[in-house]
Amino acid sequence: MCCESKRRFLLLYATQKGQAKAIAEEIWQQAGAHGFEADMHCISEMDKYNLETEKDPVVIVISTTGTGEPPDTARKFVKKIQDKALPPDHFAHLQYGLLGLGDSEYMFFCNGGRTVDRRLQELGAQHFYDTGLADDCVGLELVADPWIDGLWLALKEALQLQKEKEGMNNAVSPGLSSLSTAPRAVHELKLSSEVQNLKLEDEGARGSDTPSQKVGDINLVAPAKDTKPSLVHSVPPVSQSALNIPALPPEYIEVEFQDTLGENPHLSSLISEGTTFEVPVTRAVQLTREDAIKTALLLELDIADTAFEYQPGDAFCVICPNSVSEVEELLHLLGLSEKGDDFICVKVKQGTKKKGASRPQHVPERSTVKFILTWCLEIRAIPKKAFLRALVECTSDVGEKRRLQELCSRQGASDYTHFIRDSNVCLLDLLHAFPSCKPSLSLLIEHLPKLQARSYSVSSSNLYQPGRLCFVFNVVEFPAGPSRPVSRKGVCTGWLAELVASLLHASKNSLDTKGESSLTKKEQEFHHLLVSYNIGKSSESNIQTGNLEKHGCFLVVGIRIETICSKMSSDVFLKMEP
Repeated sequence: MCCESKRRFLLLYATQKGQAKAIAEEIWQQAGAHGFEADMHCISEMDKYNLETEKDPVVIVISTTGTGEPPDTARKFVKKIQDKALPPDHFAHLQYGLLGLGDSEYMFFCNGGRTVDRRLQELGAQHFYDTGLADDCVGLELVADPWIDGLWLALKEALQLQKEKEGMNNAVSPGLSSLSTAPRAVHELKLSSEVQNLKLEDEGARGSDTPSQKVGDINLVAPAKDTKPSLVHSVPPVSQSALNIPALPPEYIEVEFQDTLGENPHLSSLISEGTTFEVPVTRAVQLTREDAIKTALLLELDIADTAFEYQPGDAFCVICPNSVSEVEELLHLLGLSEKGDDFICVKVKQGTKKKGASRPQHVPERSTVKFILTWCLEIRAIPKKAFLRALVECTSDVGEKRRLQELCSRQGASDYTHFIRDSNVCLLDLLHAFPSCKPSLSLLIEHLPKLQARSYSVSSSNLYQPGRLCFVFNVVEFPAGPSRPVSRKGVCTGWLAELVASLLHASKNSLDTKGESSLTKKEQEFHHLLVSYNIGKSSESNIQTGNLEKHGCFLVVGIRIETICSKMSSDVFLKMEP
């Protein structure tokens, strides 16, 4: 067996924000240990693979974006296979397994994967492994992990059948003749979120049914006196279990500090699509009372000097920074307080084992440390298990090291969901909870996702208020809890509220009869937003802009004001004086 060459399969991924790629990379990393060689490509790289002639099994990991569309990287592929001229046996030779990623909070759950899966079936392709549908709402790993675990046996049997069909193995062992039906019996996992929806409390028990990965630096620790688990400690059986932990992701980013000075990139360069405009805030209105459960604000932007065109309900994005105080706190915890304004060069580490490694597009090649942490990385992101696995290597305390291993392990899946995912724990919370953990800046660049621009819906009419754009939002609040010692506001809504706080406070004693106030031109200079357009259009087909102009109203469409919308019908108009 040791002399046999590794068996190949084709691994394709289609990603929008990097999650499908990360899962595909995990499959690629595990393949070698199971005797396979994964030929991995983005599904958009159609010059590097050919499904029309592919003889080996194909594994596809594909996410869903927008209102159920395949990711942008899959558009060309989907268009090609949806050609109506293709015969129904076009892919009759193809064997594949597909893992779809989605979020059940959206109407068309996993529709990107379902679309590709359905079309491949229509063209004659056959499953060698049942389709898995992972739900980001409850945790992708709850479906993705067992799906990957079962993949290797399914691949082995699929390749064995392939050998027999090609006449490469004439010695058929007993039982192999039934393999055509065995995989279907063994691998009907039905790994959709509805079936798995997971009995999290049973995760540890299920993990004990599979061989444990023995890791040398895992030390079993005595259970704490407190019988309840928390973010920082566990209880039996997790605390006394041997753990199945993910493979350590290979390092691929190198950061070099430079003595030379320079300028940071312009913020518009952080947006890869759409058009950006820098516009002033001309008015701010608090729509809720001081004692309201949620604070709802209306902001008016001056877009008269831009080519920004819109209709009520259109989507636009606000490019926002991370909290200044949180960035300073992170710099302190990383030991970089004195280097925040130093320029660094970010490049791919020489000799990295990561396949196709490249510098993340959202991180400039040259900028200051503070610029990257403020404008480029989502420091509030919930850490993925791969990130936790990498943080293990940066932790010196034995007990803290063990707990991080538990949280990223199969046996600790329930703890991960409860204490990290459901609690909205971020990197700052982890560094406070595990003080001996000292990650490098390069590790953060590798694992923290892009700081996304936040999307809002236009709540005004360009016909009635030309040159103005209004939008309404709730200031999101994250209360303190056992896993998060301090309360926080939403990244963008908190920043917007802080941006106009002086206006709202100054207006307390000088509001007009409608409770509104406006900024002078001098004040506007300190209240600018960078907004991005052409992100999305309203799906409301019954918007009558003529009526908006006639009645002098603005329509509230798709805005996040639960305290208001719960008291209104969906077609209510709010009066707005010119």
